[in-house]
Amino acid sequence: METFFNPPSVAIVGATEKPGSLPGIILKNLIDMDFQGRIYPVNPKYKTIFGLTCFSSILDITDNVALTVIAIPAPLVLEVVQQQARKQIRHAIIISAGFREMGEEGIAMEERIKYVARENDIRILGPNCLGVLDNYTNFTTSFLSWERVSYPKKGSLSILSQSGAFAIALLDLASQEGLGIAKMVNYGNRLDVGESILLPFLRDDVHTRVIAIYMESVDHGRRFIEAAKSCSEKKPIVALKVGKGAAGIAAARSHTGAIAGNYAIYKAAFLKAGIIEANGLEEFIDGVKALSMQNPPKGNRILIVTNGGGFGVIVADHCSENGLDVPLPSPQLKEKLRNKLSAFYVVSNPVDLTGSACDQDYHTALNACMVESDEYDAAIIIPLMAPQGMTEKVVGLIADTMTRAGKPAVICTVGGAFTLKIKQLFEDHEFPVYPSPERSAKAMSMLLKRRQLLEGVKRSHHTRTLR
Repeated sequence: METFFNPPSVAIVGATEKPGSLPGIILKNLIDMDFQGRIYPVNPKYKTIFGLTCFSSILDITDNVALTVIAIPAPLVLEVVQQQARKQIRHAIIISAGFREMGEEGIAMEERIKYVARENDIRILGPNCLGVLDNYTNFTTSFLSWERVSYPKKGSLSILSQSGAFAIALLDLASQEGLGIAKMVNYGNRLDVGESILLPFLRDDVHTRVIAIYMESVDHGRRFIEAAKSCSEKKPIVALKVGKGAAGIAAARSHTGAIAGNYAIYKAAFLKAGIIEANGLEEFIDGVKALSMQNPPKGNRILIVTNGGGFGVIVADHCSENGLDVPLPSPQLKEKLRNKLSAFYVVSNPVDLTGSACDQDYHTALNACMVESDEYDAAIIIPLMAPQGMTEKVVGLIADTMTRAGKPAVICTVGGAFTLKIKQLFEDHEFPVYPSPERSAKAMSMLLKRRQLLEGVKRSHHTRTLR
C-alpha cells in the first residue's frame, strides 16, 4: 500500500493546463505541495504541461513508473490499464466516474478492468474517487483546489471514506476543530482496494493514531472484522455507517454502487471488531476529536468542574444519559475542598466555583480531586469566560494540572470571540473543546467506550490464545 501514498514516480493520465480540469488540478496540487517524486503528465494533445514534459501515452515514458493516476472518460480507462500491464506498472488510482454507480454498462466496464488488473498483479484504488492525501509525503490525487478546501495541518487522524464529498468535508471540519491529518483515502466504488486492506496498513503507520471511517458497505465481511479487530487493538476506529434504512440503502447504491446490507449485522460486527460507532456527523467528528487528543479513562467516575452551576447540572444529566457515573466526593475530599476554596463555592459534583471564580480556583479544585485523590478517572471542565476573574491563564493551569494527573479531560465552554480564542489555546494543548454540555458528555462517553471495547477485544484475543 505504501506506493499509493509515497510513490517514487507518478503518471497523471489526462493531464492538462485547462482551468477547472480534474487532472489539471491534480497535477497543480502536486506541484504546489512540492511533492518530491517524479511526475509524468500524459496527454497526446500537449508537449509540455506546467513546464513538465508531456507524454502521448504511458508507453512512451522510458523511466519506470510506480503509480498511474487516471482521470479520463470511463470508456477509455480500460485501454490505459492494458498499457499499464504491458509496462508492468503495479498501482493505479482511477479517479474517473461512470462505472458501477451508473448501472449494468458501468458494471461490465469495471469487471473488464478488474480482470486485467488481477491477471497482471495491478492494485487499483477507485474508480469514482478522489484517491489519497498523505500529509507527510506531500502526495495527493485530490482534484479539489486548496483555495476551496482548508489544507490540513499535519497530525494523527487518518480518514477512510467511500464518499469523496464526505472525505473533503472532514478535512474542512478537522481544520476548524484543530485536528491534524495524517492520511485520507477515498476509494469510491472499491473495485479492488478497500477497508480490509487499508486497515492493516494504517495499523502499522507511524503517523496514524486514530482512524475515522465513513462506510456505505464493507468489502469483505470476515476479512474486515479480522482486520478491524487487529487494528483496534492498537488504534481507535470510529465509524459512521450510512445506508441503514431503505432510502439510505437506495441512495448508497446510486452513489458508489454499494449494497449497504442489513444494519443489525454491521452493528454486531462493529462490536466484535472493537469499532466505536457514531450516530451522525456531529457525534462522529466529536468522537474522533476526543480520541485524537486524549487517552481513554481507566474507569467511569467523572468529575465536573464549572463556574456556571446551570451548565454543570446539564452536563450531569447528559453524563447519566450516556452511561457516565458522576459520584459525589468523599467526606474527606469535600473537607479538603472546603479548606482550599471560598466558603460560598458549592463543594459537590459538579464542583461549582460560581461566577466569582478565578483561574487559580480551577487549578485548586482539579489538583485536589484529580492529582491528590484517586476518586475520579476523568473530568469534564466548564470554564465560562465571561466573568472578570477568568483569563487566558486558566488554559495553562488546567492543562498542567490534568497532565500531572495523567487523566483525560474534555472542555465545554460557550461564548463569543474571546471564548473562541480560549478554545484554540486549549486545543493547542491537545484538550478537545465542545460548545455544548451535550456534546462534551457524549465525547467523554466515546472515550470511555474506547476503553471498554479495547478491554473486550483483548479478552477475546486472550481467550483465543488459551484455546
